[in-house]
Amino acid sequence: MSINLLQTELKYLKGVGPIRSELLANELQFKTFFDLLYYFPYRYIDRTQIHLINTIQDVNVSIQLQGTVVSTETVGKGRAMRFVAKLQDSTGQIDLVWFQGIKWIKDKIQMNQTYLVYGKPTRYGRTFNITHPEIEKVEPEITKVARFQAVYSSTEKLNQAGLNSKGFNQLMSHLIPMVFELIPENLSSIIIRKHHFISHSDAIRQIHFPQSAQQVIEAQNRLKYEDFFFIQMQLLGQKVNRHQRIKGIVFDRVGEIFNQFYQKYLPFSLTNAQKRVIKEIRSDFASGHQMNRLLQGDVGSGKTMVALLCMLIALDNKFQTALMAPTEILAYQHFQTISKLLSEMSVEVRLLTGSTPNAQRKEYLEDLASGRIDILIGTHALIEPTVVFNNLGFVVIDEQHRFGVEQRAKLWKKGKYIPHILVMTATPIPRTMAMTLYGDLDYSVIDELPPGRKDIQTFLYSDSKRIALFGFIRRQIAEGRQVYVVFPLINESETLDLKDLQDGYDGISREFPRPQYFISIVHGQMKAKDKEIEMARFKRGETHILIATTVIEVGVDVPNATVMVIENAERFGLSQLHQLRGRVGRGGNQSYCILMAGNKLSAEAKARLEIMVQTNDGFKIAEADLKLRGPGDIQGTQQSGILALSIADLVKDEAWLKLARKDAEDILSADPNLQNPINAPISQHIISRYKGKSNWSIVS
Repeated sequence: MSINLLQTELKYLKGVGPIRSELLANELQFKTFFDLLYYFPYRYIDRTQIHLINTIQDVNVSIQLQGTVVSTETVGKGRAMRFVAKLQDSTGQIDLVWFQGIKWIKDKIQMNQTYLVYGKPTRYGRTFNITHPEIEKVEPEITKVARFQAVYSSTEKLNQAGLNSKGFNQLMSHLIPMVFELIPENLSSIIIRKHHFISHSDAIRQIHFPQSAQQVIEAQNRLKYEDFFFIQMQLLGQKVNRHQRIKGIVFDRVGEIFNQFYQKYLPFSLTNAQKRVIKEIRSDFASGHQMNRLLQGDVGSGKTMVALLCMLIALDNKFQTALMAPTEILAYQHFQTISKLLSEMSVEVRLLTGSTPNAQRKEYLEDLASGRIDILIGTHALIEPTVVFNNLGFVVIDEQHRFGVEQRAKLWKKGKYIPHILVMTATPIPRTMAMTLYGDLDYSVIDELPPGRKDIQTFLYSDSKRIALFGFIRRQIAEGRQVYVVFPLINESETLDLKDLQDGYDGISREFPRPQYFISIVHGQMKAKDKEIEMARFKRGETHILIATTVIEVGVDVPNATVMVIENAERFGLSQLHQLRGRVGRGGNQSYCILMAGNKLSAEAKARLEIMVQTNDGFKIAEADLKLRGPGDIQGTQQSGILALSIADLVKDEAWLKLARKDAEDILSADPNLQNPINAPISQHIISRYKGKSNWSIVS
């Protein structure tokens, strides 16, 4: 036998065969012995305690008994038929009853055979019985398995094919003895000693067939660490690879353009956090390595100003810059902001989106290729093949999680050299998730808001307070303020979305009639030009209330708007609620966020909304979101692949993540190409496990 046995097709495993193997491939994407081996249980049934029959109480919990079958009989006819086996131990007897699968169980049960029985006793008259119990012969090898039994997830189709949790147990009992000696070690002896780990093969055996709760803990600790460790090795390895293989453009000048803007046109003093981040980016620019940095900052923290100042450094070094945003509204907002800030300087800034007229587009493309455009701001239009830069050196990607890897890569390839990359997000990301999702990037945080900003006051209202809400809105408008009212997107359906929005618009129009009040409306099905017109009217103060869907989640900056009303707030996630709330509070006036919710809220929805009321801190909100929803639903990470953890949990196992990342950093710092013989198990595992799935060209 060789290690290649682990790559054997599952159809060759006893108990699988062609039909079940096809099901396993379709339902769980399992194709080889290796795939099945790493399918871990999600919980365990502790069967270490065997109850005596005369101690059974009516407590509605499953228990384990051990006894001998002393009689069997089939009772009744037709649908009323049942099979009864009488189990006896040293203290008494109990009936085991089956209403289904009678023929199969009759053939299985043997008289005078001792069995382990697991099930929930129910009272029947003066006695107890157990309906459809799990039952196994008492044999040495089976007893070992049964005492502390793994429970596996399954699917409806797999269940129908007999691959329920018990079915997986049976497959594992065939597989593990066959391959146990072939399971290779995948960590270095240094790491194993450092963390007092059991061997990898023992961890695999114990996770499937533990003999005690302690063995479960030992196996889980080892495998959780591995989950995080190899993700970190991939991410940090890619970072090492970039530094080794990709020479970065050196921006060694901070010259006239930067200094002129900083000294004459900077509209406010930078916060210490902004200064720190600019210093980190300048260090990257001068290092000779290509920069890949994530800039995370709460709504209104000044990320755009940091990005602009870094763009000016690129211009001082004779390179063009690009800023890509996910929506036309956000791209237009960036264009307006940056154009206004640079209006007194000879810096050419242009906006390129899907709505740019053809004649203008042609002119922009010529100017871009000749180098006459210094800063190009746009949407996905920037990655079209016709867009060619003269000398692209710096790329800023805003709300970067909305772009796919391929889309980002197309923009990176637009220059003669590989440009420096700054990706920004206003969506706070928990530190554990940032280390996992973006662990290959350097990481900067603006954790300080500009001085003078007031915390937004947030309130949770039900429909019974709607009249009071309208009165509050009237008072705010009378003071010269403006109001957002946002309706949710329901099930990604524009039709339902518009109906919801239109109903809201009709109701608000009756309460705030013209000509005293003017209302704008913005939604996803409007043409980009029409949205811009409505947004511009609101920004100029010509309309008092903007009724919108989540298209205004990012990119809308109206300092005079002080009230954000979010209808059906329970339909939004915490991150989205926080983003919407960030549309107000951008001026010096006290701002408010009103969460309108139904009277009947689920416990989770109520918890989400109460967190919003309690804090404005985006990072606390992100941590709460992670705990409430788990990582899979946040930032679309279920589709990213990087969070395909087999056993570890980002929330509960943060300590293991930190240890694994530190170990990965230390190993790659000392042995970036994994050539030290002590790291051979790590190198071999990466090659065999991730071949073709990740960029691990640093492993020779």
